[in-house]
Amino acid sequence: MPEISEPKALLATLKGVKQEKAPVWLMRQAGRYLPEYRALRAKKGGFLDLVEDSDAATEVTLQPIRRFGFDGAILFSDILVIPRALGQDLWFEAGEGPRLAPVLEDRTAIDRLVSGRGDMASLDPVYATVTKVRAALPPTVTFLGFAGSPWTIATYMIAGRGSREQAAARRLAYADPQAMQMLVDRIVEATISYLSKQIEAGVEAVQLFDSWAGSLAPAEFERWVIAPTARIVTALRERHPDTPVIGFPKGAGGKLAAYARETAVDAIGLDETVDPVWADRELPPGLPVQGNCDPLALIAGGARLDGAVDAILAAFAERPHIFNLGHGIQQDTPIAHVERLIARLRERNA
Repeated sequence: MPEISEPKALLATLKGVKQEKAPVWLMRQAGRYLPEYRALRAKKGGFLDLVEDSDAATEVTLQPIRRFGFDGAILFSDILVIPRALGQDLWFEAGEGPRLAPVLEDRTAIDRLVSGRGDMASLDPVYATVTKVRAALPPTVTFLGFAGSPWTIATYMIAGRGSREQAAARRLAYADPQAMQMLVDRIVEATISYLSKQIEAGVEAVQLFDSWAGSLAPAEFERWVIAPTARIVTALRERHPDTPVIGFPKGAGGKLAAYARETAVDAIGLDETVDPVWADRELPPGLPVQGNCDPLALIAGGARLDGAVDAILAAFAERPHIFNLGHGIQQDTPIAHVERLIARLRERNA
């Protein structure tokens, strides 16, 4: 595969063209580790106040691009805007994270929500943000939209909050798979519409975050992660054939190869627990990969960070590769370490 440079290196990589220099962006690159973000949030109020203010959300999206010169800008929003659009109340408890109500404890609650009309107009500020960001981005930067994958969204909707075990959703999926299927189908439908409208407003690629994919047994993974993701990818490809889709099934481990083959995503994100040498060997040849530096290595900095960067670049030297973290950048990450990461990438790519 020839190595060429494109004006938008990240977008070209997602389309399968290996670049001379690995493009880079970081999950959660717009957020609490940046003083400019903290200042704006203090001025505007809570997290949802920022998301719903398209001017503020535009500014937050652009902040890390101005500071670090990343190759990709990720839309500032949240995966849980979909449950809110479907009819749940959403709020954020200080220091504890998101809350949703009413919780979907059984078939009756799910049927009530699925049968309701929801408020899809609540997503309009997101599309306004996309339009404004696209107009302001440098011409070399790829604009990424995103949504949560159906399984992960369902776990929040059923429990009303995040949980490490996802026990409520897993129990319901075993006890009443038809009810779970109803909920997942509704999320799939909403997600296709949501991502399609992001693309129409100006994003150039989209990522599906399946943060809780690792909690499922293999057969459940096939039903609740792979199958719904494949439906979304197929629908988006029919509507927007030139827009790449990145799948990020965090914790999938040995199920990654099946996920890549059966969902037909254009690129796959790897979390920090995946051995990049193994991934390069096991994933379909030529499939673009994204990742997978440990966010804690970025916090550590120094030689440990340099070594992690070098190992990842070496593992994916013959494959289209976007450098990223294995999950979101953490709040206490020193800015100087992000600067060192960028410098290391440019030094290795020189």
